[in-house]
Amino acid sequence: MDVARPWKTVWITGASSGIGRELALRLAQRGVTVATTARSVEKLQELHAQNPLIKPYPGDVTDAAGVAATFAAVERDLGPVDLAVLNAGIWKGMLISDFSAERGKQTMAVNYFGVLHALEPAMAAFVARGRGHLAIVSSVAGFRGMMKGAAYAPTKSALISLCESLYPHLMRKGVKLTLINPGYIETPMTASGNWPKPFIIPVEQAAETILSGLAKGKYEIVFPWRMALVMKSLRILPNWAFFRLINIG
Repeated sequence: MDVARPWKTVWITGASSGIGRELALRLAQRGVTVATTARSVEKLQELHAQNPLIKPYPGDVTDAAGVAATFAAVERDLGPVDLAVLNAGIWKGMLISDFSAERGKQTMAVNYFGVLHALEPAMAAFVARGRGHLAIVSSVAGFRGMMKGAAYAPTKSALISLCESLYPHLMRKGVKLTLINPGYIETPMTASGNWPKPFIIPVEQAAETILSGLAKGKYEIVFPWRMALVMKSLRILPNWAFFRLINIG
């Protein structure tokens, strides 16, 4: 199946590395024009050099006005965006010993509000047209609290709740919404963490799983399946069992 067929133009935030970068490369290989947004101009130019269908639109998702201007520029230059993949995110570990409200704010600024800043102009355009596909990258870390995740996990929980809140309304407007919940993927962000990473998979496999799920119009894409099974099971555990299991109670 040609998973690129539903889209002519795609916009990806957080496209300079990891999942965003791999999605851009694979979509462009299939003939899709891909607008890429990230802070690193150099990395976006490198992507463009690999495939001229990948167009650099540098920006910082924490800048609401800047992101809105970037989306407007993409649609002005490339035409209507068919799929927006809101993928920008950072990891900042945090425990009691290094608890910092500022660290929590920084993580939320990128992982949650950064998505809102990109979502606002894209969603408005899609609703006005009565079509389009929004994809929001969260994480299985958003299913329950996690060790060292006091800054990161709440941002992903917020994205899951956001998608659940928006989905019914967007469907009535003719706009698709997909929530993407990856487990551990071989990316620079994951490599920066010194902790066990069960069921980790290559970024290439992750990108193909995402593209296949998006082409099918799925509401949720969660993978790898063994990690998904574990994390989904944790959601239904009573609190006492959950805390005992992860040894933080």
